[in-house]
Amino acid sequence: MTTSPSVTSTVQLAPSYKLPLFIVLGAIPLILVSAWVGGIIALFGLFLMFQATTLRLQFTDTALDIYRGETIIRHFPYQEWQHWEIFWHQVPILFYFREVKSIHFLPILFDPKMLQTCLEQRCPRLESKGAGSRGEES
Repeated sequence: MTTSPSVTSTVQLAPSYKLPLFIVLGAIPLILVSAWVGGIIALFGLFLMFQATTLRLQFTDTALDIYRGETIIRHFPYQEWQHWEIFWHQVPILFYFREVKSIHFLPILFDPKMLQTCLEQRCPRLESKGAGSRGEES
């Protein structure tokens, strides 16, 4: 049995290759119908696979940090967040969050369950907004 991470600890999400693999495998039959369309979709899936391999999301006490290797490339302080969503909750494919000055969409290239857990722990005031829109209604 695993325990949920402490809110005071830094949590790095494990990569998930499900979405990129699904896109690449889905492109194979499309290549037979249209080489251009199938090829472009396959390249997009390979790009996402590369991103899943190189990018890391870390939830700290105060912010969501995105790293490429050992280099931090983006810093999103929770205090600036207004709302977040995980789209198509049954099969998570897209993570959305809105800050005071901008909005962000990220494909789910990391463990979606741990993402949900970290968001609920670090941004609980946002959890109650639009809970039904994430597919949680009975």
